[in-house]
Amino acid sequence: MKDTPINYEVVSRKIRESKLKSVGNASIREIKKLIDMIEQETGDEYIRMEMGIPGLAPVQIGIEAEIEALKKGVAAIYPDIYGIAPLKKEISRFVKLFLNIDVDPEGCIPTVGSMQGCYAAFMTVNRMNKDKNTSLLIDPGFPVHYQQHKVLGIDYESFDIYDYRGAKLHDKLESYLKKGNISSILYSNPNNPSWICFTDRELKIFGELANKYNVIIMEDLAYFAMDFRKDLSKPGVPPYQSSVSRYTDNYILFISSSKVFSYAGQRIGMMVIPDKLYNTQAPDLKRYYTSDMFGYAMVFGALYALSAGTGHSPQYALLAMLKAVNNGEFNFVEAVKEYGKKAKIMKKLFIDNGFRIVYDNDENEPIADGFYFTFYYPGFTGEELLNELIYYGISAISLAVTGSKRLEGIRACVSLVKWEQFTDLENRLKKFHEDHPI
Repeated sequence: MKDTPINYEVVSRKIRESKLKSVGNASIREIKKLIDMIEQETGDEYIRMEMGIPGLAPVQIGIEAEIEALKKGVAAIYPDIYGIAPLKKEISRFVKLFLNIDVDPEGCIPTVGSMQGCYAAFMTVNRMNKDKNTSLLIDPGFPVHYQQHKVLGIDYESFDIYDYRGAKLHDKLESYLKKGNISSILYSNPNNPSWICFTDRELKIFGELANKYNVIIMEDLAYFAMDFRKDLSKPGVPPYQSSVSRYTDNYILFISSSKVFSYAGQRIGMMVIPDKLYNTQAPDLKRYYTSDMFGYAMVFGALYALSAGTGHSPQYALLAMLKAVNNGEFNFVEAVKEYGKKAKIMKKLFIDNGFRIVYDNDENEPIADGFYFTFYYPGFTGEELLNELIYYGISAISLAVTGSKRLEGIRACVSLVKWEQFTDLENRLKKFHEDHPI
């Protein structure tokens, strides 16, 4: 029997009952279920950092608009696959005001979260050219994107960005692109799980190579404007959200409402396709779709087959929230700054107790404080560390499941950690440090 903050015997038994070979290699959902069971038996509350879900209340503007839409009977009506017209217009306004790019409303398409948008994009982009059938995924990344490729039977290659920041990115990317089989490049910015943010120099490299090799950059902006080192909250006023869209027309943007509006439960996101790509003709698309025009194949081929559009009432919620943001009536960035404040305190607690940050810089600048951070403890692999932290009432996920090659690392999400738990977190980290002297 060991003297750990959470009953050692109970934790060990629940791990055995879960049939997990290793907590450190478990998926997010498997870890969640395990911690739920331990909490239920012990009555002890964990510092829960495994789930990347909002920790704030949904934006009231959206709730009220959705209720009003339901009262008017939209639940009985199929929405158009390509989205309701006023929402498409407001998405177009949003990307102009906060990214400083011009996109026709036709290419602004609501989706069942960014997840569906990515899935549809993989289906369509990888069929534009029969010789380009492989995606390049920038690691670390969102584990489900790898799963989507497996489900679709689409090949992918990947590399860990850790050692290829700044100018070194160019040659690394080109080593993949010059083979001629890469159709697209996917990354998130800010990044899940590392919270790195690509610099303008790096985004320019992505854009220039996309033009040179005619590949599509898929830019996942799930954490839009959440680089709190600069004020990105004012519509139409620089600085703008950093994006590859300033350096190429070969891009697709995925913008989520889950984190910035805490509207995750209604599964409503945005896919933004620039005019040039939307109207691009790719004869190889006819192998799968009725049209060789990219935008038409995306909407009436991929999205129609997946779900025939997204929910009707959530579109009115997103419309109302975007309209308030675009009109300067609601500061959506201010509403989520709590995540950055939590991360700053939590990172210090970890560092003060012997832990270190894995992905720590954007070129020469320390990463922002935000939704996620990554940490390790000298002498442990990520798997070993997570296996041990479970006994100390701390849960997270191993970086290994995100494609990271930093196998010593763990990803922490700050959103569900309560302010009143910070004392517990500090005490548990101190106990861990005492039990595992460096």
